This record gives sequence, C-alpha cells and structure tokens, in this order.
Amino acid sequence: MEILETLVEIGRNFYNRGWVLGTSGNFSAVINRGPLRLVITASGVDKGNLVPSQFLEIDGEGEIIAGAGKPSDETRLHLTVVRERGANAVLHTHSVWSTILSIKHQESLEIEGFEMLKGLSGIKTHEHVERIPIIDNSQDLAALAGRLEEVLENYPEAHGFLLRGHGLYTWGQSLSEARRHVEIFEFLLEATGRTTKF
Repeated sequence: MEILETLVEIGRNFYNRGWVLGTSGNFSAVINRGPLRLVITASGVDKGNLVPSQFLEIDGEGEIIAGAGKPSDETRLHLTVVRERGANAVLHTHSVWSTILSIKHQESLEIEGFEMLKGLSGIKTHEHVERIPIIDNSQDLAALAGRLEEVLENYPEAHGFLLRGHGLYTWGQSLSEARRHVEIFEFLLEATGRTTKF
C-alpha cells in the first residue's frame, strides 16, 4: 500500500530531524470514509525504523480490523481530529521545542510575523496570527478526547494543538499537507522558542 510506504518515509525523516526520538510520536491516515477506516502506527515502535507491518488498520471506534500489535494509546485523539476537522492524515511529534513551549504557555500559544506561516493551509500573509491551543495531558484518553473536541470547536481556525509537556498534533487533507504542517510548525516553534526569554 503506497500510503504505508509514505508513512514509513515520514517516520524516518522525522526521526532524523529529532522530532520522534525513541518510540515517541504516532501517525495515521484515512484509507476509507464509508465506513471509516484508518491506518495508524502500532504502539511502541521506533519511528526511525518503521516498516509497513507496524501499522494497524482500525475502524471508527478504534477497533483493529487488520494487523498485529496494539494501536497507539492516542488513537482516540486521531479519530477526534479526523471527525472534527475532516482530516485525512494526522501526525504527532515530540520535539524539544513543542514540549518546552507547551509548558511555558497557558491556554494557547500565539505566533505571528513569520513568513513561514504561509505554509499553513489557507494562510496568505505573514501577518496571520496562528493561535495554537494547549491541552493538559492526561492518561484518561477518553476524557482527553472529549477535551480535544471542545478545544477544536473553540479554535476553529487552528491548524494544530499542543499537549502540555508532550508534543505537537497537526493534520491535513492529505499526507503531504499534514507533513508540510509539521515542518512549518516545527520551524515556527523553534524560531519562537529561540527568540523568547524564559
């Protein structure tokens, strides 16, 4: 499946850039809408050495349709984004800057003035203010998914969100768009972090 090969390449690229070290991060992509089917990384796999067999096919309830292993613990978050945003791909990274900034800010992080903002879908000017909501992390994934649903409703223009002390989630209408959003956000987060006095 071509989509799996693309996800494998994304994993290796993100690992090499320090965004999904260890077994951190998780990736998903929609392969069918009726009924809803996603492929998602199995829990605990090294994203720098992904192979297609380390992805599971799941349904809209997060139940395994095909594949071996356990879906990511954060599968509910992927499904929430897919439903609320109509996304076809969801990518989650654990970079240093996304983690630091998620701790240093409260309800959201505002980024403006960078030309790179124009890499986000629908943004035409560097004067855009991207408001990235920050959600307190929790091991209660059902409650966390409920909180995410509220946040996505309250931030309808957001292209991503941060889990506090955890990392970045972003998405796209395609895998290439989601990948671009990760690259844009990671640039913006690092640039913001390096120019902020803590």
